[in-house]
Amino acid sequence: MTAPARTRTSADLIRAEEPVLAHNYHPLPVVVARAEGTWVEDVEGRRYLDMLAGYSALNFGHRHPALIEAAHQQLDRLTLTSRAFHHDRLAEFAQRLAALTGLDMVLPMNTGAEAVESGIKVARKWAYEVKGVPADRATIVVAAENFHGRTTTIVSFSTDETARAGFGPFTPGFRIVPYNDLAALEAAVDETTAAVLIEPIQGEAGVVIPDDGYLAGVRELTRRRGCLFIADEIQSGLGRTGRTLAVEHEGVVPDMLLLGKALGGGIVPVSAVVARRDVLAVLGPGSHGSTFGGNPLAAAVGTAVVSLLETGEFQARAATLGGVLRDGLTGLVGRGVVAFRARGLWAGVDVDPAVGTGREIGERLLAEGVLVKDTHGSTIRLAPPLTITEDELGTALESLRVL
Repeated sequence: MTAPARTRTSADLIRAEEPVLAHNYHPLPVVVARAEGTWVEDVEGRRYLDMLAGYSALNFGHRHPALIEAAHQQLDRLTLTSRAFHHDRLAEFAQRLAALTGLDMVLPMNTGAEAVESGIKVARKWAYEVKGVPADRATIVVAAENFHGRTTTIVSFSTDETARAGFGPFTPGFRIVPYNDLAALEAAVDETTAAVLIEPIQGEAGVVIPDDGYLAGVRELTRRRGCLFIADEIQSGLGRTGRTLAVEHEGVVPDMLLLGKALGGGIVPVSAVVARRDVLAVLGPGSHGSTFGGNPLAAAVGTAVVSLLETGEFQARAATLGGVLRDGLTGLVGRGVVAFRARGLWAGVDVDPAVGTGREIGERLLAEGVLVKDTHGSTIRLAPPLTITEDELGTALESLRVL
């Protein structure tokens, strides 16, 4: 008689990964098997409150019913055509996404890094064809401590040595200035500048929020100096900060917007460059492309995401519960928490180094049934699904008291 197969434990599965997976991540020791809403469950059946939400890819929670339904329906019809042909889902997705953002045209891609790379290409081509920058001399100004992805071009203008070390030679054409410093930005912009590329809120750096007026200043400066303002809202956009876009907190409309993560609803990778018509018009057939970009499944899910945001419900939830989050974190300052920065349902929390490193704090909270992710030093990020309840948020804040 054959013995029943033994159920593999979390420890078994983690050990099984070691010899076959590249070690480019250092995950917390939890093996997730199921999830719904704001909760995940590991292979042993333990439940955890998800306070990371896939770095904002899960803004609407795990397996949101409307998004799952959209995916199921499309899976039964059509999943991929490539852009060699038209398909019946793409026009609506592009139209509604453009309307949601207040811009004109959409370039659909897959991942956030692809959106950034695409934005860089478009900005350079615009600089040569519209602004008149001499060939191969276009520059793009970026901010120190940025995070826009990890492709070779993108790490060329990173200031994070962990992301850069060993990957040179690097792509030229970028100027790095301090974040939140309009004078430094002004000094860096010249006749070769194609664009200024910044995160309205720097996520990987620890949810760093610029001074009031900075984004409006970037908008004024770029308009006056004749270059593009590109806002990377891959983490900050689509409801996270209490507005559809983080730039809306200052009433700013960039020339080009980079979106990703939440645009795929945590189901499929979906990203997009959304821009003014005259900017994206520099692309012609063959100048840029993607086999999977804007595929029918991605367009169906992306349209369902836009539909959720069109109601304003999730932006309002993030704004209201963001107040609860700020109040709770304020009460923890001096009790293990040194400082924090928060906007909407997004916070960077600086913990006293004497309490532990960010990694150690993540492991302690894991033991309490709460999932967070560290960033630099003793800073952790909180970015729960926008579907979180006030009681669940209270549970997460209470777990921080064990620090």
